Amino acid sequence: MKAKTNRGFTLIELMIVVAVIGILASVAYPAYNDSILKGRRAQGRAALAELLQQQERYMTQNNCYLAFSNSGGTVTALAPSPSTACGGVTASTVPFKTFSGDGGLSAAAYLLSANTCPATGSGTLPISQCVRVIATPVKSDPVVGNLELMSNGTKRCTGNTSNPRLCWP
Repeated sequence: MKAKTNRGFTLIELMIVVAVIGILASVAYPAYNDSILKGRRAQGRAALAELLQQQERYMTQNNCYLAFSNSGGTVTALAPSPSTACGGVTASTVPFKTFSGDGGLSAAAYLLSANTCPATGSGTLPISQCVRVIATPVKSDPVVGNLELMSNGTKRCTGNTSNPRLCWP
């Protein structure tokens, strides 16, 4: 009579495989998340460059930049009063793309807005002299925070990074 042989894995072998997979996942997942953040930041920088180009075009046509806010996809033109709005723009007719990416507002990584530039001392510069375009992340990015680009060439971010190359490489 032939002896019956058991085929299969022992519990120890199975636990070793699970441990190896766990170790690999603990290394791969943070690297994956970092890559996703880098891609979103690149998308935000590209959207800011495009918005600043649109603002410059708007400046040549209307002799002023257009300040607007973007709160969760609700865009509002910022003007002293409706009668003095730059170029006749109202809250419902901001002529710029106000989010990053091509997938629409629901797939955007950043919401875009524009306002006045800070002055070298205190206060702000008039919107006719300088505009600051801001990309606010939809999902939290505490390292970089908001990306900012100004018409005078200044680039910065509001996060808690000590490495500005993360914001603007």
